[in-house]
Amino acid sequence: MKSEASMVTSGQQIALVVLRTLIGWHFLYEGYVKLLPAWSRDGEPLPSWSSAGYLHAATGPLAQMFHWIAGVPWLGAFDTAIAVLLVSIGISLLIGVLTQTGCVAALVMLSIFYISAIPLGVTEPHAEGSYLIVNKNLIELASVAVVLVFRTGRIAGIDVWWTRPPVMTRGVKEATV
Repeated sequence: MKSEASMVTSGQQIALVVLRTLIGWHFLYEGYVKLLPAWSRDGEPLPSWSSAGYLHAATGPLAQMFHWIAGVPWLGAFDTAIAVLLVSIGISLLIGVLTQTGCVAALVMLSIFYISAIPLGVTEPHAEGSYLIVNKNLIELASVAVVLVFRTGRIAGIDVWWTRPPVMTRGVKEATV
């Protein structure tokens, strides 16, 4: 029986690992910049990143819950947890360690981001464009699903070491004392 990695061509394997790496970089960087102090172009310190604006702007089916979270006293801890989770997912996908777990966490986060504001074709003042149902969160979610189902951690990354079958040798007997 062929291994999962050998069922796709080497070009396909490279493309899948590149996709995983790019998604990992995106998550890592998004979390990293949320943990750092921010500075204006004039060199003045900016307030720490907060998800409050994003949560207040939620319009999807869970908008009430997001609006409530925006006003809780532990929002700072919530923001830090989100940033750390983004970094953790990013590292997982970037270096291929616990890749399946990283993919599932990414799918959950991207689903929440998508549900927070399902695009319905209405032009938003601060949006990058006009979207109808499909936006960058949904596209990245689908991309992560591809990375998940092709088990790219078994193609390249640290997971390869954990999933590789043990080397068997023929005719070698253990020494007895």
